[in-house]
Amino acid sequence: MSNPMKQHGAFSWNELMTSDVDAAKAFYSELLGWTMEDIACEGVPYSMIKVGEQELGGIMMIPAEAAGMPPMWGSYVTVDDIALCVKKTQELGGRIIMPPKEIPDVGHFCVIQDPQGATLNLIQYQCSD
Repeated sequence: MSNPMKQHGAFSWNELMTSDVDAAKAFYSELLGWTMEDIACEGVPYSMIKVGEQELGGIMMIPAEAAGMPPMWGSYVTVDDIALCVKKTQELGGRIIMPPKEIPDVGHFCVIQDPQGATLNLIQYQCSD
């Protein structure tokens, strides 16, 4: 695999879920010089964050199933086998907050919680780069 961010254990994506996408885009574009590319992901508006031509993350509205949560950033770590990582998370005393879910044309992700309570998104990409 040539993309180092898609190797097992690497932080590979960052995502902001917020209550005001336009305000967040304006803030981070001005602060950090990011450019944004608006797309639809499963019919939901999504803004890809770019530094130069490199896509590094995204910004989206807080989904209805997470209503009431404060705006927050989430990090994704690449894994080779998401099912194995789910099993190992539980064996090591962690919890599965969201079981593996497909992202069409991307792969599968889940949300885990470590024994101390911190959450992390794991992602298994469908193809190697």
